[in-house]
Amino acid sequence: MKSVLITGAAGFLGSHLCDRFVREGYRVIGMDNLITGDLKNIEHLFKLKEFEFYHHDVSKFVYVPGDLDYILHFASPASPIDYLKIPIQTLKVGSLGTHNLLGLAKAKKARILVASTSEVYGDPMVHPQNEDYWGHVNPIGPRGVYDEAKRFQEAITMAYHNVHGLETRIVRIFNTYGPRMRLNDGRVLPAFIGQALRGEDLTVFGDGSQTRSFCYVDDLVEGIYRLLLSDYHLPVNIGNPDEITMGEFGEELIRLTGAQQKLIFKPLPTDDPKQRQPDITRAKAILGWEPTVSRAEGLAKTYAYFKALPTEELRKTAHRFES
Repeated sequence: MKSVLITGAAGFLGSHLCDRFVREGYRVIGMDNLITGDLKNIEHLFKLKEFEFYHHDVSKFVYVPGDLDYILHFASPASPIDYLKIPIQTLKVGSLGTHNLLGLAKAKKARILVASTSEVYGDPMVHPQNEDYWGHVNPIGPRGVYDEAKRFQEAITMAYHNVHGLETRIVRIFNTYGPRMRLNDGRVLPAFIGQALRGEDLTVFGDGSQTRSFCYVDDLVEGIYRLLLSDYHLPVNIGNPDEITMGEFGEELIRLTGAQQKLIFKPLPTDDPKQRQPDITRAKAILGWEPTVSRAEGLAKTYAYFKALPTEELRKTAHRFES
């Protein structure tokens, strides 16, 4: 039985990756400091002998006994409401945390995949964004703590690959969604759904013309799995190129939820990207991957998940979101 360490295991993506690798027959070691993760996302795995969990901050020295075949580094705040609240921890997990896990991979002779992001492209001047684009990032702006943490993460990962011959993989994740997202994490899709369920108008930042491209979590996990097992060490975009404006997306959510609310508009946050669409030519060619879940299908599943949440959780979310 091969073993895999997944950091950020109690988070949205990390928990889905834990599920996938358990299904594939791996021994899965989950690690999370729970600063943004939630044990509810992985509690169904605790009864399995193939799964174990370490409550640990990867910014500190990481020790895991026994052999390791793979490491997936997904520990990081990933939403603006989080990394604006805990900027230093965000920088530390991208730098110190990545350094610690690369060192662990070297010691264990394990292959490591690090989770980068489309935010390395910043507010892009190339559209759609391909992996050869270097980005347009403000290093000292409010989003810089996340953007630059991920850019450093890619740089040190490539350094370990080039200097030590470490087997490394880099995935650049574009907007993703699905069950287990937090309603209060500040990202547009759960924010829209949460507001609809609470009977509030949907808040669009800017004039609604900025675009995003949403990939359902099952498609994303499949792309990550294929990349880990591939022979390709340079960054690969994984996302859905089906682009939509935020105004159109808000109207789409209103139709889905049957809400009677309207869109309201507020100023665009500093350095918020105006366009976001992945060029997935590389993923298609190297991994034979492209998304298969339509936005309509994925949104229906995601809405059903959020709609089933307890009423008190929605109320708690409303308070936290507004604060």
